[in-house]
Amino acid sequence: MRTIAFVTQKGGAGKSTIASSVAVAAHEAGEKVFIFDLDPQQSLKKWSKARAENDIPVETITPARLSAAIAALEKGGVTLCIIDTAGAESATTAAAMRAADLNIVPTRPNAFDLWATEQTRKTLRDMGKEYVFLLNQCPPAQQSTRVDEGVKALEAMGGMISPLVSSRVDYQEAARQGWGVTELNPAGQAADEMRRLWSSVKRRLARAKQSSGKPAARKAA
Repeated sequence: MRTIAFVTQKGGAGKSTIASSVAVAAHEAGEKVFIFDLDPQQSLKKWSKARAENDIPVETITPARLSAAIAALEKGGVTLCIIDTAGAESATTAAAMRAADLNIVPTRPNAFDLWATEQTRKTLRDMGKEYVFLLNQCPPAQQSTRVDEGVKALEAMGGMISPLVSSRVDYQEAARQGWGVTELNPAGQAADEMRRLWSSVKRRLARAKQSSGKPAARKAA
């Protein structure tokens, strides 16, 4: 089993929205997915309630029980565990970081969000954990200079996963209905982004497993 955590110490980066659509894309690709919602806002629990399906279970859990619960999921045949966290530094977020094979740090392409990722990166490096940045909620192509600057900043801090995720109505509509974007609009651009993102995450997870917890070079996927 592989475990990924969406972490960042600034709210509004889109962790829950991306986590839900990645979970669906992975499920559609044949993974048996389980989500732990560690965010006090419980956005993914609400998403699961709106979904009204049992195909991707979502549960809350305390940090003290997380490690044992992940071990139990693996014994139960789960192949992918996704952990969503609050947009703040806490013992709960730290537990998720330690438990994950790969930490994904979403950030919007603006100065305040990019600055906020520096503390998250430092925490992950101090733990010796594998991580990648994900540039999310990117503006339309005509504002590409802002996005380019964000890409350069994240590459300088240690690496970024592809693709860039654009700001699209499909993400919010899918989240509202308890779906992933690949279910809401299978032929849409957002759906294509999420399928490509899951492929990139899967490749990075394979590398993380091979490293066996050793610090690895963070390169763009």
